[in-house]
Amino acid sequence: MKKFFFSFICCILWANWSLAQSKTYCNPINLDYGFTPIPNFSEAGRHRATADPLIVNFKGKYFLFSTNQWGYWWSDDLSKWNFVSRKFLLPHNKVYDELCAPAAWVMGDTLYVIGSTHTKEFAIWKSTNPTVDDWKIAVPAFEGAAWDPAFLYDDDKRLYLYYGSSNTYPLYGWEINPKTLQPIGERKELVRLHDDQHGWERFGDYNDNIFLKPFIEGAWVDKHNGKYYFQYGAPGTEFNGYADGVYVSDNPLGPFTYQKHNPFCYKPGGFIRGAGHGGCFKDNFENWWHITTGVVTVKNNFERRLVLFPTGFDKEGIMYSNTTFGDYPHTLPNGKADHLKSRFTGWMLLNYNKPVQVSSSLSGFAANYAVDEDIKTYWSAATTNKGEWIQSDLGAISTVNAIQINYADQDVDSMYLGKFTNIYHQYRLWHSLDGKKWQILVDKSQNRTDVPHDYVELPKPVETRFIKLENIHMATGKFAISGLRVFGKGKGNVPKSVKGFIVLRQEDDKRNAWLKWYPESGAQGYNIHFGIAPDKLYSSIMVYGKNEHYLKAMDKNTTYYFSIEPFNENGVGQRTEVIKVE
Repeated sequence: MKKFFFSFICCILWANWSLAQSKTYCNPINLDYGFTPIPNFSEAGRHRATADPLIVNFKGKYFLFSTNQWGYWWSDDLSKWNFVSRKFLLPHNKVYDELCAPAAWVMGDTLYVIGSTHTKEFAIWKSTNPTVDDWKIAVPAFEGAAWDPAFLYDDDKRLYLYYGSSNTYPLYGWEINPKTLQPIGERKELVRLHDDQHGWERFGDYNDNIFLKPFIEGAWVDKHNGKYYFQYGAPGTEFNGYADGVYVSDNPLGPFTYQKHNPFCYKPGGFIRGAGHGGCFKDNFENWWHITTGVVTVKNNFERRLVLFPTGFDKEGIMYSNTTFGDYPHTLPNGKADHLKSRFTGWMLLNYNKPVQVSSSLSGFAANYAVDEDIKTYWSAATTNKGEWIQSDLGAISTVNAIQINYADQDVDSMYLGKFTNIYHQYRLWHSLDGKKWQILVDKSQNRTDVPHDYVELPKPVETRFIKLENIHMATGKFAISGLRVFGKGKGNVPKSVKGFIVLRQEDDKRNAWLKWYPESGAQGYNIHFGIAPDKLYSSIMVYGKNEHYLKAMDKNTTYYFSIEPFNENGVGQRTEVIKVE
């Protein structure tokens, strides 16, 4: 009888979690990502992968398309995503990629979709009811034959195609007849990389550019206050510094001018890194957002996830994304917001590098990899069995607001190539004040959905010290966690402002600088803020456990301004005075 009563209560708790509407989100976005469908991309292990995303706001709903998902998602609120299974390629399209780097755009009451192709054999599809699999062929073969395509339907009812992906060729623009959906006239060369001037465009994880030319890809154009913002990704999708830059023009086909603040979306540090090849959209409250690609790149260079950042334009028309604390909880839109105001909740990471206990460990996958704030490393239990667990000590009683569970792919069965809609995770989260007496915090033992980056915002904050994650059922592979991340507020002191912050810019190559500061006692890490003016410190770099950083992402002929702030589980310390660096 007691066992029945306990199960009944757990079911009620789980139902309440399902019904509760989340007010916040946390990167990487929790989607039921498919597995790479390409066998030779997964020789080091089957794994989830996607990239090159876009979100289209169509009839008040958000439609999300990305690479190789055998379908797409839609949402009412950017929180709960509903997957629609759909293959857009026709039998004569003999490629693995379904779809690769898709394009989607709205004309009138219709949503249009096409994928990347070097051939002229891909169809353009259309739908007026895309919340279900209800699509028709708009054009059986698109003569544009575009790789990494993007479309802009302008307010004068003219349609434009932008595309390209290469470390040799530029990005192009082409006008498209909106009735025939075929090109008009000749394509036009629009943007090339200039890595000799722009440090962030150089190839390599640290922009070293030692053996390959950098790649430009992921064209995307938005119109704002009469200006056209041409966005592009560089220097390569496998790097932490993968970012999105922007050029600006008065005309949809240029000429385009490099924006002084670049890259406009940049996230080389933190748990999930990278912010390249994405697209912008407006929510239902007219707020701008940028959906883009974060990197994992452990089992393959193309192992990636999706990340979402608030975006805006300042009074001078400078476009930027706010990536500060970009993988901590942020608020979802519920009204028109000041784009200069951060959506960061202020909930800090409570268990960075704190003590961990586990039920078992697979050799080479240590327990502390689950709390080291690096999605590339992970702990794995020895089995996939029910009852395997990981326990995190917050170090002191703290206020817990939310928890993110990031599963890793370890020893996934070889059958997992492509999208599977019948897999799911089940778990329980427990909490304790002393590590001895435990109470249920979250019960998803009845869950039937695939949640590889599950994020749970608690309906009420909880005062506790220990968090335990108990496995009930794994979707695939062993019970493996790249990040058990507990968010809230500690009860100690916020770190003091950093002392001795200096920026040494290289004299003979202004793209490079060495940043150094005195370590601040009690700081988990630091946010380095920099930009093109004291009031435009729009770029940030999160650094954990170090008191130096080599920055090779600057533009050679730009004067920069820098400041730094420390943070820990108790909050964010005061920023230093702004330093001018010429």
